[in-house]
Amino acid sequence: MELIEKVVVYPEQSTLNKRIFLSNIDLCLVVYQDNVFFFDSPSSEMSFSEIFNKLCNAFGKLLMHYNFMAGRHVQSLEDSHRFEIDCNDAGIVVIAARTNRKLSEFGDIFAPNQDLEELAMFLQEEQEEEIDLKEKLLLSVQLTQFACGSLALTTHYNHCTLDGLAVRDFGANLAALTRGDFLIVVPFADRTLLRARNPPKISYPHFEYGKATNIENLFSVRGTSSGINVRQNAIQNQIQILYLSPQQIASFKMKAIKDCKLKNVTTFHVVAGKIWKARTIAMNMSDDQVSTMLFPVDIRKRVSPELSYGFAGKDEIHMRIFLTKKCNALVPGFARATVKELTELEDAYHIKKVQEGIERLDNEYIKSSIDWLELNKGVPRREDSFSLVSGLRLGLEDQYFAWGKLKCSTPLTVKPGLVMLLPTAPGDGGLNVCLDLPKDQMYIFRRIMLEF
Repeated sequence: MELIEKVVVYPEQSTLNKRIFLSNIDLCLVVYQDNVFFFDSPSSEMSFSEIFNKLCNAFGKLLMHYNFMAGRHVQSLEDSHRFEIDCNDAGIVVIAARTNRKLSEFGDIFAPNQDLEELAMFLQEEQEEEIDLKEKLLLSVQLTQFACGSLALTTHYNHCTLDGLAVRDFGANLAALTRGDFLIVVPFADRTLLRARNPPKISYPHFEYGKATNIENLFSVRGTSSGINVRQNAIQNQIQILYLSPQQIASFKMKAIKDCKLKNVTTFHVVAGKIWKARTIAMNMSDDQVSTMLFPVDIRKRVSPELSYGFAGKDEIHMRIFLTKKCNALVPGFARATVKELTELEDAYHIKKVQEGIERLDNEYIKSSIDWLELNKGVPRREDSFSLVSGLRLGLEDQYFAWGKLKCSTPLTVKPGLVMLLPTAPGDGGLNVCLDLPKDQMYIFRRIMLEF
């Protein structure tokens, strides 16, 4: 891998210097996420240098609207135990790199694999035990050209800035600006609508969260008393992948509808229920232990007032522009049961628990959870639990950049305690279940997942 160029990109015009409040939901996500986006070799005669320049210019325009992405974490002025973002136009880093390997040499690019980590080689900072967040970029990007001419765009961003849906809109805006078009979605980054109530009011028990410890957490490290230092996670993952064909998925759903007599059963409900049972048994937990599965739920239309899209007008070429809340609006739903119940009861029980985990997230429950986090400074539950994240309906592959259509995207790795559902190749209709289990546990997980 050869480093070609490394530049700091600032907003094209200076933006208003301000601080952005981070909600308790945001503070559960003060970790970095790495994704890679693949493109076939450009059909035009556009050179790699021209592509890189278009990318940098587009980021300069985009950061005028997403100025918080060009900012830095700082200690809150109101509470020394909280972070907020200083929108100081400090910039992002964009890197151009070239490899002598072909894209085909990197294996299956529709799921994480160890070879893909090379595509973030120049995004890796020195592995220090403690890092001052005031010095860390909130976004850095590496554009890599393969020997065959294909391209990979790797992003390294702090998850507290954007959730999965907001990342989709960020990418759509970036693609539009590389083409010379207008923004598709106008971002609005005010997170104060998700501020805790005063005084806080906890109306429910919140099994989806636990109190923060010194143990590395999958989602969040809230920091030291100074509010600015976090430990990096140096754990190496053993990523395993289970492919589910469209025929297998259809069979799972038909069985659930016929045998369990459940209504409004989705692919996620059925697959999530099977994953919960299979992973719990594979982990060899005792019968009386309680297993908890977390899964993010979009609350944009579940809270009052809503954080939904609002029509804002049309531009000169009659493209629809939407105003949207650019924040983390995904909170963990959960399903919870003893290992004995998961082992002995029918699939209907598991699926119903998943459905209930989504249904319980109404306005009062969500506000109660935010208040619980305010009082307990907690994080998503870790003990005897795991998180299931679905990337099946983000629609990232529909984006067109100046140099071509996005081929596919994937996270670079799967962190411990995480299971991911990812789409397979276009037209296939199946999905990949990606998780980090040792081979002996994966054998059990696979066997249970494929049982009918």
